[in-house]
Amino acid sequence: MLYRTEGIVLKTIPFGEADLIVSFLTPDYGLLKAFAKSPLKTKSRFGSSLEPLTHSRIAFWGKEGASLPRLTQSDIIHSFQSIRDKMNCFLRVSEIIELTLQFLPEREANRRLYALLLQTLHNIENNLPVTPFNSPLSKGGYREVKGKGGLDLSAVHYKVKLLKHLGYAPALDSCGKCGKYGDCFFVSQGSIFCENCSRGMDTPVRISKGVAKLYSNLLTWDISKIKRIQPSNVLLSELADIIDAHIEYINTKTLNSKEFIRSLSCQF
Repeated sequence: MLYRTEGIVLKTIPFGEADLIVSFLTPDYGLLKAFAKSPLKTKSRFGSSLEPLTHSRIAFWGKEGASLPRLTQSDIIHSFQSIRDKMNCFLRVSEIIELTLQFLPEREANRRLYALLLQTLHNIENNLPVTPFNSPLSKGGYREVKGKGGLDLSAVHYKVKLLKHLGYAPALDSCGKCGKYGDCFFVSQGSIFCENCSRGMDTPVRISKGVAKLYSNLLTWDISKIKRIQPSNVLLSELADIIDAHIEYINTKTLNSKEFIRSLSCQF
């Protein structure tokens, strides 16, 4: 049976000398793996449509529920070539792609996450290169700016939304036991606890009000809203570290892409 949809290429794995196993994120079939015959040959009909991040209209053939259907068509809608051309940007995007591959179950449609990833890629591409933000801060740790959000903000926003949609979002709004105000985040609990409720627990991470507010907004805001603000480097870094620590704890391992970025940083 022939199926048609659209998809974003997340990963390709060589199979034999010229074949590929391609992982797509699709709106209709969720995370989908398909077998592509001879895409690595010079005259392949797939051309460059199977490059990572490429958004394409695809068709695949196979029995209903087949674990590895055969890809028969892939026509580029948008290539996101400019993201791949910038190494730093591509590495950061690779981090959220790897996270998507690890957290999403196969063959479960999730249109919200598909739309979120596609919007995030467009937002990142439309704002290259990223200019560091060094302007004075307003109350709350960030201010309205002309233009759109940068790479780091887009990546953190994607992670926050991904965790929310899949039911893994940490609780940073109030104490996980009594509901009162707290500023001690415990990675092992995925929640904030107040001073009284956290006695005898492991060492916490202190959460500032600015970080809690930014996190609360990213949970509810869509791409169009985060385009209008940009946190300070310090504020965004604090939240990014908390989210990454939470992800590493529930995922039980560090992302390969993140480890590679760290190894590159150590060389300079």
